[in-house]
This record gives sequence, C-alpha cells and structure tokens, in this order.
Amino acid sequence: MPQIFLIHPDNPQKRLLNQVVEIINDGGVIAFPTDSGYALGCLLGNKSGVDRICQIRNLPKQHNFTLMCQNISELSTYTYLDNGLFRLIKNSTPGQYVFILPANKGVPKQLMNEKRKTIGLRIPDSKIDLALLDVLGLPLITTTLILPGDDVAQSDPNEINDKIGHQLDAIIDGGVIGEQPTTVIDLTANYPEIVREGSGDTAPFTAT
Repeated sequence: MPQIFLIHPDNPQKRLLNQVVEIINDGGVIAFPTDSGYALGCLLGNKSGVDRICQIRNLPKQHNFTLMCQNISELSTYTYLDNGLFRLIKNSTPGQYVFILPANKGVPKQLMNEKRKTIGLRIPDSKIDLALLDVLGLPLITTTLILPGDDVAQSDPNEINDKIGHQLDAIIDGGVIGEQPTTVIDLTANYPEIVREGSGDTAPFTAT
C-alpha cells in the first residue's frame, strides 16, 4: 500500500514534501493534486515509472506525457523559446495550461512526439505542486489520473487509494478537488492554436 501524505493546499509542509521526494528519487510513482485534478507522476528519466503509469491508465507506449516544471527558466531547458514566446508564457504562468512546444535535445525520446518533435510543458497553478518541484529540483513526468473506462480525472484521494493504491508508492492528499481540464495551446507555428479549451483563459493567445 502507498504512503499517504496529508499536505495542506495553501501551506505545504516541507517535512512531508521531503519524504515524497525521497520516494520519487527512489523510482516511485505518485498520485498528487494539481490545478486540474489529480495526476500521476514520476521522475524525469524513470523509464520503469513511465511503464507503470502506462499500465495503471492502460495507455499506449506512444502516449504523449506532459513535463511539469517549476518555472519558465526550467521550462526553457527543454524547448526553444524566442523573446515573444517567453513573454507570452511568462505572462500566463503559473496557470492551467499545457503548452505544446518544439522539443530540444535535452528531451528524452519517450516524452517527445516523434513525428513533430514536440513536447507538452506546463507550470501549474498549485502551491503543492510548485513546492514539491522546488524541493525535487527537477521536473516531473505527469499525466492526468483518468482511469480506464472513465472520462474525467480522479478527484478524491481516498477513492484513488481504494482503486489503485496497490499500484502506487505514494499519494499526496490535498483534499477533494473538482476536475478543471487544462487549456492546451500549440505554440509551434507562427500563431497560437487552441487545441483544447479548458480552465485557462484563451484570450491572451487569441489576441496574439
């Protein structure tokens, strides 16, 4: 069974986050709250962790994961950002967005869309996530926790434990949260393309 960490959504306890980071660094897979519902995550480069997440969600091996970063400086490690894109993303983050951007050589192949050479990147608007990433010092490979046969993300950590706890190493309990899907924006062309409208405001990108 997983270790369960009750972490305050507004004042995350660093002592508990340190314990979660130990699990992640040891190759663990975690379930954790985000600004768009609960997600699954593991450390960048943890191939076995990615395989476990695919098994939990019954995902194909070519599934495009999202790399969750702490800030735009970390995000820019994995993509090419000109001044215009840098300002556009900086003005909208942290936020409920996933940005599709050109992948650079620092991106592992398992995270890259092989045909388009792109990657999904996000900076979440969640104090738990940002504090966790700060302690970890690296981005997380993530995907929304939507179980096979479901259409929406899991929202209750107790239900997550009941359903898939035996497949996880840790669960961050940040309370029950409703699903608020991210807005997905493709920034690989000359103009932003709204791939999916969600909770993130599309106005800054449609006006560009």
